[in-house]
Amino acid sequence: MEWLNYHHLLYFWMTAREGSITRACRKLHLTQPTVSGQIRALERSLQAKLFERSGRALALTETGTTVYRYAEEIFALGRELQDALAARPTGRAVRFAVGVADSLPKVLVHRLLEPALHLGTDMRMTCIDGEPDRLLAQLALHELDLVVTDYPASPRLGLKTFSHLLGDCGVSFLATEQLARQYRRGFPASLNGAPLLVPVAGTTLRRNLEQWFDEQGIRPRIRGEIADSALLKAFGANGNGIFAAPSAVEQDVTRMYGVAVVGREESLRERFYAVSVEKRLKHPAVVAISQRARNELFRG
Repeated sequence: MEWLNYHHLLYFWMTAREGSITRACRKLHLTQPTVSGQIRALERSLQAKLFERSGRALALTETGTTVYRYAEEIFALGRELQDALAARPTGRAVRFAVGVADSLPKVLVHRLLEPALHLGTDMRMTCIDGEPDRLLAQLALHELDLVVTDYPASPRLGLKTFSHLLGDCGVSFLATEQLARQYRRGFPASLNGAPLLVPVAGTTLRRNLEQWFDEQGIRPRIRGEIADSALLKAFGANGNGIFAAPSAVEQDVTRMYGVAVVGREESLRERFYAVSVEKRLKHPAVVAISQRARNELFRG
């Protein structure tokens, strides 16, 4: 196994941070040939150029930029270790990285995740959204602490993860007041031929809607297929069609987007999961999210 020479990494990091070998030498109290030689040795071990000339200055290559980011974290952790051993406060925020399935309503995600920011500790939350299977792969690599999605992790992915049901709720159909008045009477049969905005194919809500429409014999007029849930609601708020949202956040959506309820369907169930690498939820932020879901969002 090849070991990274941290002395070489330190000289590279200091040069990148200071912007020149000359300034790095002054900080390190070393000669220029020594620092230059150590950086070249690091480049040979990594088999990549870390710097390139930009006029009279040094600039990081693409690989150099990646190495510098890792070096920043490595030496920050080293300083933190020294502080911890000296019983000094580290000032480092507790990390909480969460992935959010891109099809989930952002207002519901906000309601779920907000408790993590009100814990007694200094919490720094990082949220990224994306395709669920990609987020679950990041979770398995411990790049994320949690993934919030609307379906449990599939065993076919071969990942050691655990899906915790946060709760479920019915679906509300919403639209501008004008459209709501027009299609509220006789709901849900009134949706036959009604203008509808739906998530893109392949999402859980889209599949559930299509199955329910088939069971009810309803054929709505699809006016838009929109992946981003916030954009879908913005189109709905502008009168472009009726859209579906989890009943758990119905009041939030009507208030934020100025829309009204066309009808509610309890047989259509939206389920939400917290997927983690923990069989029992232990991370304080994840526990707080689970409690918010049970006690407030999905208590009905």
